[in-house]
Amino acid sequence: MTTTPETQQATAPLSLQQQFLCIFAQGFEAGPFGPHYTEVFGWRVQGRIDVDALRAALADVVERHEALRTVVRLEDGGGQSVLPAVAPELLLVDLDEAPGADRDRRAEQLMIEAETRPFPADRVPLLRAVLGRFDQQDSVLVLCAHHSAADVWSIQVVLRDVAQCYAARVAGKEPQLPEATQYREYVAAQHEDAAGPAVAASRAYWRETLRGARILVAPVHRTDQTPATSYHRFTTDARLSTEVSRLAKATRSSTFMVLLAAFTVFVNRRTKETDIVVPTFGPGREPRFQSTVGSFFNFVPLRVDLDGCQTFRDVIVRTRKACIGAFSHELPLLHLLAEAPELMSSAGPDAVPTLFQAVQPPYLTQSERIGDLEYSAIWRRVIPQPLGSETPDGMIWSMHLGADEVVGGLSFSRHLFARAEVEEQVDVFLGVIGEMVADPDSAI
Repeated sequence: MTTTPETQQATAPLSLQQQFLCIFAQGFEAGPFGPHYTEVFGWRVQGRIDVDALRAALADVVERHEALRTVVRLEDGGGQSVLPAVAPELLLVDLDEAPGADRDRRAEQLMIEAETRPFPADRVPLLRAVLGRFDQQDSVLVLCAHHSAADVWSIQVVLRDVAQCYAARVAGKEPQLPEATQYREYVAAQHEDAAGPAVAASRAYWRETLRGARILVAPVHRTDQTPATSYHRFTTDARLSTEVSRLAKATRSSTFMVLLAAFTVFVNRRTKETDIVVPTFGPGREPRFQSTVGSFFNFVPLRVDLDGCQTFRDVIVRTRKACIGAFSHELPLLHLLAEAPELMSSAGPDAVPTLFQAVQPPYLTQSERIGDLEYSAIWRRVIPQPLGSETPDGMIWSMHLGADEVVGGLSFSRHLFARAEVEEQVDVFLGVIGEMVADPDSAI
């Protein structure tokens, strides 16, 4: 559905997160409002699926969550309009009959195929689905949303609601979900709270914490590739996963803190810098918006000072303190830039931001039965992608600590970094993690 003045309903200003995306906007042809900025997630589904009920459930969810039928206006200072609900596309794909591990790989390939399809942000709905069927009892459900309308947390909310609506539809009932809090309510609350004491206290924290700080960047080495985002993926063995978890428990830290601490050592060895400001993403949600679909994530700079650190355990202590402080005062980046206007000055045409994140959204269903179907999230992705969801120029390290392995991915601008360079960095970083967790009291 294309937007016209006659179809527009409720309107709202942009959130600070959306205004941040507008910094990188290139219309609806590229960038964060272009057709390759998508959020894609997949689930293996066990049980016989009623396709008509699934279509109805998807339509229910688009009706339920306004963000999935909201278009952003980029001109005249920006804004957004909620449009009438339109049933989303459900693409049916017959998959091969290969059992076991081959099916896992084919499921991941289906996710990649869904991710590389163009997804316009100026048409609603901003949700679509792919159902791949191995047989009558084993399927893959892939949900795709435009990333300007839904973050990784949101896509889990969407799946949970689709599953509940589907169970009701199969039973011949109307879904009876509690009323959803809408994204424009969050925008209104954000504007109302902007001058309040909590935001003022957090801004003061960042003003002091980021004094003299410069964001971590990577020097570019231009290639002959066309501009796009590629993905390199990697895994480690169970031993490393166990040692990271053990060390996190021993230091009263999270696994993210341990991995981030190892990353700062990796950066220090490459750059000799001790004042390291690693950006990551925060969820940007307070409790009343935990079940709201929208773009909430915040760009959070984690400043870790390695000066005086003798051992990896020392680095974890510094990293833990930085994380607790930052996430306790999480704010949208535009607030932070008002307090630390030089933060991004290290980035430019020849050096682009490097981010580090741990991907562990809530509601990550693992063998969860809802109605007659059992859903298991596909979080293990190992197939490299020459073309994936578009991100601003730079690198994003993503880590997921599973029970048996660490699964990671490094997205990078393929016109700025050669794949061989990316692979070399991953190998070195994994070596640093292994070295640090094996003997956290040795000299760094």
